[in-house]
Amino acid sequence: MCGIAGFLNLKGIRSNMSTVCNRMLSRIQHRGPDESGIYSDPYVALGSVRLSIVDLAGGQQPMSAANERYWIVYNGEIFNYPELKTHLKQLGHSFRTECDTEVLLHAWLQYGPDCLKRLNGQFAFAIWDRQNQELFLARDRVGIRPLFYTWHKENLIFASEIKSLLEFPGFTAVLDPKALAQIYTFWAALSPKSAFKGINEVPPGHYLHISSKGTKLHQWWQLNYPLDESDRFQGSFEEACDELRSILSDAVRLRLRADVPVAAYLSGGLDSSATTALIRDVAPDAFQTFSIGFEDDEFDESDYQKETSEYLNTRHQFFTCKKSDIGELFPRVIWHTETPILRTAPVPMCCLSEKVRGENIKVVITGEGADEMLAGYDIFKEAIIRDFWSREPKSKYRPLLLNKLYPYLQQFKGRNQAMLKLFYGYKLEETASPLYSHFLRWKNTSNLLNYCSDDFRDTINGFDALKDVNQLLHTDINKWDRLSQSQWLEISTFMSPYLLSSQGDRVAMANSVEGRYPFLDYRLMEFTASLPPDYKMHGLNEKYILKMMMKGKLPKSVLQRPKQAYRAPVSKSFLSDHSPAYVNDMLSQENIKNTGIFNPAQVARLLEKINQSQLVSEIDNMALAAILSTQLLHHQFVLKKGNFSKEPELLKCKTLINHTS
Repeated sequence: MCGIAGFLNLKGIRSNMSTVCNRMLSRIQHRGPDESGIYSDPYVALGSVRLSIVDLAGGQQPMSAANERYWIVYNGEIFNYPELKTHLKQLGHSFRTECDTEVLLHAWLQYGPDCLKRLNGQFAFAIWDRQNQELFLARDRVGIRPLFYTWHKENLIFASEIKSLLEFPGFTAVLDPKALAQIYTFWAALSPKSAFKGINEVPPGHYLHISSKGTKLHQWWQLNYPLDESDRFQGSFEEACDELRSILSDAVRLRLRADVPVAAYLSGGLDSSATTALIRDVAPDAFQTFSIGFEDDEFDESDYQKETSEYLNTRHQFFTCKKSDIGELFPRVIWHTETPILRTAPVPMCCLSEKVRGENIKVVITGEGADEMLAGYDIFKEAIIRDFWSREPKSKYRPLLLNKLYPYLQQFKGRNQAMLKLFYGYKLEETASPLYSHFLRWKNTSNLLNYCSDDFRDTINGFDALKDVNQLLHTDINKWDRLSQSQWLEISTFMSPYLLSSQGDRVAMANSVEGRYPFLDYRLMEFTASLPPDYKMHGLNEKYILKMMMKGKLPKSVLQRPKQAYRAPVSKSFLSDHSPAYVNDMLSQENIKNTGIFNPAQVARLLEKINQSQLVSEIDNMALAAILSTQLLHHQFVLKKGNFSKEPELLKCKTLINHTS
């Protein structure tokens, strides 16, 4: 795992390339504290900071091949690199190291961009063809590893994180109002946008090709669902369980490959418990697991975590994240997420990865992706119930099924049926839309726009975020079943840009910890997409096939417990007698007015409402997190103020290569 950065100007670079690249790398040193390197020639500079996991002695980057014609900087892991290496040797390739970077580079030499389809991994990389003066930027299938780029004058600048781009001379950060409107609707900016004007990401499953002929973006992978029954998995449910077990077990086995210790996160839910159980099958020795809990019972799952650890006999370490920890760490988390966030959930994950790194662990296996691939979220149940209700909208009994949703949310406990029907009845008549499952969520989230200033609203000028998501839809989505449509939306608008980014890569790599996700092995994603919906959502029993597959391998309490979304305290972390000083500063009328995004009077009313309420709604908590994180983002990146915006200390690069011709 690493961080990468660089820039290209096909007309020739006039700036001090190595110094600029060094500054860019210094901003992301947390991604690779073990060593760093830079390559430059008259047209390009490539840099890498490395977190050494495979081939600790070798594998320095940038790395070259074919008489130094090709150069690579690479962030990620190719889990099937030993098999690829054997294959490439049979084709005549020879290798100097034992690392996956060299295997990736030789796979590119052999197959060009088609090599991407042979990779089982999580990656973002840049390859420079010095002879033809062509640059390739590529990203993994679902965007586990980040890769941003922008154009400044005639320079293409790229990096693993946005803060690195801002070290390029003359380039400054400006928040993008339309991207913010997307974030205040979908929880994240829609790919390829970021929160900043002119800064894009290479979308998941895409590569970017830059040459004298121009710049072209190519999609090399997308998740497809069956168009008709003949395209589905044709075996029995038992055969599907066996196939899922085989693929998932192998995905776990591949993700245990490392030359450093590998641990696992154990949340207490089904997904992380399943991966941990499968790790025990592959590595029977006592395995190290980590988990985090909370002071409030509403969020805490520590009893399930401890029970599962004892059941699987792991060496478990448990940490508690206090409300005060969330308040104190929030500015640091925003510095790393580089986007507004509508939840505080990334903060405990940052706290956990810091504890894990303190135990000298660089790699953890986690359960992310299972809910999306196997229909684990309540939003999928919600769509099924609302669809069922819409067929007889005047029914007294069909809406009663709504009582089964969100049992962990305090605001829904004891709510009368009229209120539930009013809340869930939004666009009940639009079941034909492929967006139907997410209409209600996006409506509730878009209420955040009510807190925005008149100037902000004038700037976006009636901007409709739903039109943007329509432009991204899979060409076949209207032909899919309801559950497949819902899953695709969740993967594309939530998992890739939020879960794997703000709550995944960014807060783990803030502490130099690499997360690995067996449920996002491409073989498993493609297999689960082919399954009949009933195998995944059996009635209202979510992740049914995974539960049946793990029967007898996990405690019954874990298999039978209702799904509880991972959440963390919001208002109690920021608005209390012991609130961090920055909160009052960022939310002051003066700062709100100066930033210009929110209406000071509206924000004041929200704060008053929260302070006077015994029970704060999810929507109000979301608004508080969004406003505070946006204010911090503007403060840190636009105004360049705060501890995290200080001048970076330049690195002492282990590898410094300069080609003058």
